[in-house]
Amino acid sequence: MLAPFADQRIDRKVARERQMTTVILSQLSGNPGARRRRTRLGIGEGSGHGQTATRGQKGQRSRSGDGKMPGFEGGQTPLLRRVPKYGFSNAAFRKNYQIVSLSDIERVFKNQKEVTLESLKMHGLTSSKTPVKVLRGKEPIKTPYRISVHAFSTSSRAQIEKAGGAAVVIGG
Repeated sequence: MLAPFADQRIDRKVARERQMTTVILSQLSGNPGARRRRTRLGIGEGSGHGQTATRGQKGQRSRSGDGKMPGFEGGQTPLLRRVPKYGFSNAAFRKNYQIVSLSDIERVFKNQKEVTLESLKMHGLTSSKTPVKVLRGKEPIKTPYRISVHAFSTSSRAQIEKAGGAAVVIGG
């Protein structure tokens, strides 16, 4: 809307300035000389880019098929050859657990005595099918819970039993 009232007029200079500042996508164009044709290489001496086609005389990059193999580091011993390939790693056999703290269980399950995998998931303490392990919290628990999960730390099991609860290990 150019003017709040119908009888009010705007002089031509202001109207022209407003019209110039309006951006219309279909009328946009690049700056002159911004888009250049790509240089065609190897199309004869008259082009200035014939014979060696800007690749130089000799060397790896001047040849066709000059691609280097994956992991090539310019002649330096590649990382794959520097890394030791002997010894033992338990990474393939390690069991990853979702960790749940006893203090979190006491904070969330105030009025309940039974803690299962389904209830932990329902309250947002665990998420996926990964096994769950209960660890000791910052402060000892006071409520006796019956907790059924895949694993317990020794100290968390002792705290649960000291409070009068039960730590039940389930398979899977």
